[in-house]
Amino acid sequence: MSRVRVRFCKLGKVRWTSHRDVARMWERAFRRADVPLAYTSGFSPRPKVSFGLALPTGHESLAEYLDVELAEGSAGDAIAADLDGFVTRVSASLPDGVDAMAAVAVGPGTPSLQEAVTSCTWQWSVRPDGGGRLDGPALAASVARAVAAPSLTVTRLRKGLEVTDDIRDAVLDLRVLGPVTGTPDAVRLEAELASQPRSVRPGELLPVLGADLEAYDTRRTHQWISREGDRREPLEVPEPAPTAPRALERAS
Repeated sequence: MSRVRVRFCKLGKVRWTSHRDVARMWERAFRRADVPLAYTSGFSPRPKVSFGLALPTGHESLAEYLDVELAEGSAGDAIAADLDGFVTRVSASLPDGVDAMAAVAVGPGTPSLQEAVTSCTWQWSVRPDGGGRLDGPALAASVARAVAAPSLTVTRLRKGLEVTDDIRDAVLDLRVLGPVTGTPDAVRLEAELASQPRSVRPGELLPVLGADLEAYDTRRTHQWISREGDRREPLEVPEPAPTAPRALERAS
């Protein structure tokens, strides 16, 4: 039985599709592309497809991942031997906005994506909430203070209850990329945020940057595995990502 890791993107209107519905999209795409999947045993067999960290609804991504197990036999072996062709076939069966970008065989005993990924890089834009003029220097100063602060306390909703957390250790990097092209009252930010032991989302940084800010156009650009000084992606693709033609058009 072969296990294959797939990197894919999620761009455009499909960003409003839930994580569960994206999983269904992939199952349908595998069927359309005649991919021989391995199934669980039991009363209701399910294809052995496991996804990485869930992407919040409304966010885009250039770096989503799934692991799929192929059924034993010549058909599964043929796919494992031609992963580029597998990527092309599956991409053609996916809806607009979701594209397979690369695939690689995964060896036995490789940790799951949920266990392995330790942080994510995000980019997003901020603008004044309700309109008005953005004070760029003041925002840059707020970012600098946040990076230098020993603690960053925010109140988050968890299981219906408000909980106060110090998220400073989860903010691994935070910077201002510059103004948003064509939108003078908006600035693009980038951050690397930890996903373990508890994940932090870009929008949760707004209270420490300014109560009057609104976040939009949020995109996950990378997921990282960091172990003993080694830092890498679960599956690297040549820059600039994404490489799939349809995805490249939407990302430009």
